[in-house]
Amino acid sequence: MSLTAEALWLNDVFSGYDTAILSFAHKMAELAGSVLTPLNKIITLLGEKGILFFLLAIVLMLFPRFRRAGVCIFGAVCCGALITNILLKDAIARPRPFETVDQFRQWWEFVGAPAEDGFSFPSGHVTAAAAGVTGLCLMRGKRFFLPGAIWVLLMMFSRNYLMAHYPSDVLFALLIGVFSGFVAALITQLIFRFLEDHAGEGKFYDFLLYTGIEGKPDLKSAVSSVKSGVSSAAGRRASAAREEGSSRHAARHQAAGSAAKTSRRSASSGSYQGKH
Repeated sequence: MSLTAEALWLNDVFSGYDTAILSFAHKMAELAGSVLTPLNKIITLLGEKGILFFLLAIVLMLFPRFRRAGVCIFGAVCCGALITNILLKDAIARPRPFETVDQFRQWWEFVGAPAEDGFSFPSGHVTAAAAGVTGLCLMRGKRFFLPGAIWVLLMMFSRNYLMAHYPSDVLFALLIGVFSGFVAALITQLIFRFLEDHAGEGKFYDFLLYTGIEGKPDLKSAVSSVKSGVSSAAGRRASAAREEGSSRHAARHQAAGSAAKTSRRSASSGSYQGKH
């Protein structure tokens, strides 16, 4: 089988690195294959075509509060797939480990891994996992970094354990996935900044921003706040009016009392003068 110059370069430069890690994976299979083999097959199945992160992205996009994260994850996985599956795999055309090296083929047969088509470099499974986790962490915070990193490492190991990829394949896939996550995060921020700048200018922008399972939480809060403010202002005005009315009533009552006292004094004074 003739190899491209890029595939020959990878095989030459990463020969020691690839052999060491694949040898370690084979030793793990010899020690605990009855447990590790089905586990790694399940991990690989969950990472197939990035479906797990596509589903997560779709669910998140249903909720306005999490829509930004969903869009970022979806975009990150798509960006990673474009780089990995469209641009690099066919261009580099690196065969899978079990297809070219007899020793790796024996290790592949030992774990009973299924045959996979397509080229080896880079790993689509790892690219999707790294892209999705990066997008999630950038949008929702550092609390997802540890579980996300564990998931990516498990995906990387499973692809080597099943002899579907060289370790250098998954290493470059990790870098591509992280890069794709950052690109998607930047594009997502620009998209939502544009939508927020045009919010209220048309139903289309408001639909993209607010419509979902949670309704329009931001608009509802704003309306409730306005109503509360209006009620409070009305209450303050009514209270002030009552106080003003009470003051006026008291002033009138005091004026009337003063007038009555003055009248009584005048009458008393006239009576006294008449007697004398």
